[in-house]
Amino acid sequence: MAATKRANGVPSALVARQSLNDEELKMHVYKKTLQALIYPISSTTPHNFVVWTATSPTYCFECEGLLWGLARQGVRCTECGVKTHEKCKDLLNADCLQRAAEKSSKHGTDDKTNNIIMAMKDRMKIREHNKPEIFDLIMNVFSVDKKSHGGHMKAVKQSVLDGTSKWSAKLAITVICAQGLIGKDKTGTSDPYVTVQVGKTKKRTKTVPQDLNPVWNEKFYFECHNSSDRIKVRVWDEDDDLKAKLRSKFTRESDDFLGQTIIEVRTLSGEMDVWYNLEKRTDKSAVSGAIRMHISVEIKGEEKVAPYHVQYTCLHENLFHYLCEQATGQVKLPDAKGDEAWKVYFEEPSEDIVDEFAMRYGIESIYQAMTHFSCLSTKYMCPGVPAVMSTLLANINAFYAHTTATTAVSASDRFAASNFGKEKFVKLLDQLHNSLRIDLSVYRNTFPASDAARLQDLKSTVDLLTSITFFRMKVQELSSPPRASTVVKDCVKACMKSTYQFLFDNCYELYQREFQTDHENPQDIAEGPNSTKSLEFWHKLIALVVSVIEEDRTSYTSVLNQFPQELNVGQMSASMQWSLFSQDMKYALEEHEKERLCKSSEYMNLHFKVKWLYNKYVAEVPPYKGEVPEYPLWFEPFVMQWLNENDEVSMEYLHGAYERDKKDVFQKASEHALFSCSVTDVFTQLNQCFDVIKKLECPHPEVVKRYMKRFSKTIQKVLLAYAELVRRDFEKYTPKHNVACIMMNNIQQLRVQLEKMFEAMGGDKLDPEAANVLTQLQQKLNSVLDDLSSIFATSLNVQIRQSIQELGSLLGKVSGGGQVSLSQPSQRNTIQQESDAILRPLMDFLDGSLTMFAQVCEKTVLKRLLKELWRIVMHTLEKTVVLPPLTDPRQIFPIPSNAQAKIEDVSRVLLNHVSQMPGKMSNSLLQQVSTGPASQPFADISKKLADISKDMEGKNLTNMSPKQCAVLDMALDTIKQYFHAGGNGLKKTFLDKSPELQSLRYALSLYTQTTDSLIKTFVQTQTAQVNDKPVPGEEPVGEASIQVDLFTHPGTGEHKVTVKVVAANDIKWQTNSMFRPFIEVNLIGPHLSNKKRKQSTKSKSNNWSPTFNESFQFILGNESEPDCYELHICAKDYCFAREDRLIGVALLQLRDIVEKGSCALWLPLAKCIHLDETGWTVLRILSQRSNDEVAKEFVKLKSECRHPEEVETR
Repeated sequence: MAATKRANGVPSALVARQSLNDEELKMHVYKKTLQALIYPISSTTPHNFVVWTATSPTYCFECEGLLWGLARQGVRCTECGVKTHEKCKDLLNADCLQRAAEKSSKHGTDDKTNNIIMAMKDRMKIREHNKPEIFDLIMNVFSVDKKSHGGHMKAVKQSVLDGTSKWSAKLAITVICAQGLIGKDKTGTSDPYVTVQVGKTKKRTKTVPQDLNPVWNEKFYFECHNSSDRIKVRVWDEDDDLKAKLRSKFTRESDDFLGQTIIEVRTLSGEMDVWYNLEKRTDKSAVSGAIRMHISVEIKGEEKVAPYHVQYTCLHENLFHYLCEQATGQVKLPDAKGDEAWKVYFEEPSEDIVDEFAMRYGIESIYQAMTHFSCLSTKYMCPGVPAVMSTLLANINAFYAHTTATTAVSASDRFAASNFGKEKFVKLLDQLHNSLRIDLSVYRNTFPASDAARLQDLKSTVDLLTSITFFRMKVQELSSPPRASTVVKDCVKACMKSTYQFLFDNCYELYQREFQTDHENPQDIAEGPNSTKSLEFWHKLIALVVSVIEEDRTSYTSVLNQFPQELNVGQMSASMQWSLFSQDMKYALEEHEKERLCKSSEYMNLHFKVKWLYNKYVAEVPPYKGEVPEYPLWFEPFVMQWLNENDEVSMEYLHGAYERDKKDVFQKASEHALFSCSVTDVFTQLNQCFDVIKKLECPHPEVVKRYMKRFSKTIQKVLLAYAELVRRDFEKYTPKHNVACIMMNNIQQLRVQLEKMFEAMGGDKLDPEAANVLTQLQQKLNSVLDDLSSIFATSLNVQIRQSIQELGSLLGKVSGGGQVSLSQPSQRNTIQQESDAILRPLMDFLDGSLTMFAQVCEKTVLKRLLKELWRIVMHTLEKTVVLPPLTDPRQIFPIPSNAQAKIEDVSRVLLNHVSQMPGKMSNSLLQQVSTGPASQPFADISKKLADISKDMEGKNLTNMSPKQCAVLDMALDTIKQYFHAGGNGLKKTFLDKSPELQSLRYALSLYTQTTDSLIKTFVQTQTAQVNDKPVPGEEPVGEASIQVDLFTHPGTGEHKVTVKVVAANDIKWQTNSMFRPFIEVNLIGPHLSNKKRKQSTKSKSNNWSPTFNESFQFILGNESEPDCYELHICAKDYCFAREDRLIGVALLQLRDIVEKGSCALWLPLAKCIHLDETGWTVLRILSQRSNDEVAKEFVKLKSECRHPEEVETR
């Protein structure tokens, strides 16, 4: 990337340089230059003015006004005798000696003339002696030999001495127009005319009435015989009033003065079309505007010689060319400072030459500047030249464009009247502008960053472009010239495009040269960016691109800073390089995606490199600032590939970590940790993966969503696999309580780390799909932890049951009957003591276990264990102490095989025994079924039941007294406080609302409820005593048709039920004796102790589908609603001298007919009714109330089941 320096200059064809080859013109200019320098204007003899008194009317030589006064009217030069006003003496600029010589020669005063001539000779001799280098330089510039130069010097000296006595010229002056004149009349306008005076000859134009921008176009001819004469051009406002006439009597000026311009005749040569600013005559003059004139001069003997401006151009160009050759093609710039430094074009003595020539022949400083600008344009690439050219053009612009209020001439018009030539200068600027654009388009080569001087030239080149644009806008007054900022920006863009293409085409070579690396693989170099087997090319290209951007940022941005709002080279470089790079990178990755021959890690490394490039150099640069970049989309397939591979790596790592942990029997990861190393290892791997994704700093939100969603699946897969491994092995370690706790802690730690990872991935801002995956995973882990807690707590079930059985035994020993009042301190203390006593076995177990759990379990795990233990303790208390678990008692106790009789309903015997009925049992409860002899003594069956009763007492199925209930209830409060642990354990709200505690308290409360309340509870909870849809093995044994009418008295609110038994159908029953079926209707509900509860139909003989048509009425009363009542319908076989045998049973709850008021339906007859746990609990408690007829009757009805059928014996 080394810059190749261009030549310092441009072809001479840029601007025509005819003066370098025109020998005739050069010789004439050589002589004129010697003449200007041998007796320079800058060192002429000043006038010696003294105050003078005129004895006769005398007029001022300068303003031609009368020298007023009686004495001391003005001043007079003692050498040349010129007389003038005191205020006008400074306007005289002619050399006193030369003027005196001319005057003396005309009047024939020989002595005085000789003295003056001798003085002038001495001055020229001193000049030649003191400044020999000037004349030597002129000789060398124009290539004049020494001998010829000496002859020319003598001739020039003589011409100076001759003065203007032999000089004459013809002048043709055309007064064209004026602009911006001041208004002198009352109407605010003027009536301007112009007077032109050469020597004593004066001429005037016509008057243009009432016009401040008059046009005359009048031409005047003059003859001039003195080169020191001046052309005096004055503009007047013509007045014809009394005031003007009076003023003319005293001042010879009847009109108002509008302005003047004084032109030295010696400065005229050839033809000129020039605007002149009108100037004041005195400080009191009010003047504005400018006048345009065309002046043509024919000097005697020099009719064919070029104008002085052309001669000056010849001098300036030849001098510039000579000095550049002497400096080996470079431009030697003068070291000048100050506001006027731009007017210094050369070093001494060259500057003296051009200045004296310009001063002698009236060359304007602006013409000098334009000429020097033209010369410099041939060497604009030389060091320091752009800065000088920029300054020169800026001052040229200021001269033409920054017009004052007194001129009112447009810049375009003033420039059009330039002596340099409008078309010539415009063409020069156009050609220069094009060349500058070409150089800026390769600024990296033309102005290398390693050269500080060239960087400064670059800045000046842009300034020069800006000045050219300003010239076009303000001087040429073009409507919309190309803006400098736009031009520079386009050039910079062009350079950056070519730079990138050069980097792309020569990547390996440039990288090796720039970073001094070893030679690359020839195959890689050959394939370059098209290789799908390697990504090395792109790494090198990024390094080269970065070096270019850095160079632009550090070196060129501070230089090209003229347009800070529109151009920042560093930012534009980053933007352009990225734009070009991204197109190639995207295409290359699309090709790589098809084959994927590189490792995913290599694509990830390139992704990081591209991300770094974008973030460091592009992200904050327009137009990319605030925009979502596309580069993540290019790399998305490869990142997904990496994530897929990471799944396998993570799973392998997981299994290895778990097996190591298992081998070490799940040791704690550290002294203070409660979990083992495998959890740490698993999340170390996952965090490493996530760190890679996070370090990608993906700015594309949609891509981030997809990354997070994919990574969340990795997390889910790994953590669920870990949880499954723990679940698989957990039961093996439940005997080792501390190991089991650590394994549960591991699952909890998974949940904790998962929550942290969720927050790291964005928390609430995470994509909903990814968040949903992690949320479900958290729930699954929560379920796993619940399962493990349950398994572990279940493993303690045997110990808990044993402790609670001991508690039950101690509770059974609590004696005392009657009601208990805890409001009495004595009774409360007693209950408290007995409560503490029965809790001892359970508390000993809980203290030992929970103390260990608190040490080895994390808080969350501990609380889960406490919850599970709480549930188990409450459930075990209920099922072991309060309500021992029973299925249908009619099925759990088999009849002894050696018994002489078969008990009709073992459950009924059990319930009667539990209720502690008398030894003499009712015949309605038993029926003997002969397996041998027909007569079996009743006492044997009583003995059998007594034996069963002893077994049941061993199973703690005795009734609980109120005191025992109070002791157990207080024990529950103690257990609850223990599990609450002063706020460190389970919350009181959880304990109070736990269904296990509520169920246990409900079971306890049943012991204290009345019979009516229990029956009401039974009716309201047992809604499916008979299956509506028969299941196999429980098919109906018939059906009964009934009609029910419900009536409520409107006044008293008393409810009545009328039941009509219509018929029975398809009764399935076999018997060896006569079959006499009948229907028994029982009303069950509260508040029926003093009301009729049972009614029966008459029996029918040997009819398996009997018809009854009998009606019965039951009074419910108004204490409860009909919802609390049901009809229990039994189909029975009437038997004389023994208990009727049950065929089937049907249920109708009155809640089903409340809305209808009446209904007729067929009810299926089931073999028995079905109860849930609540139903059995109520039945058990009521069975223990031996003195309550309603309770005994209810228990009998609900415990009865179909009697075994008689089968004929063969």
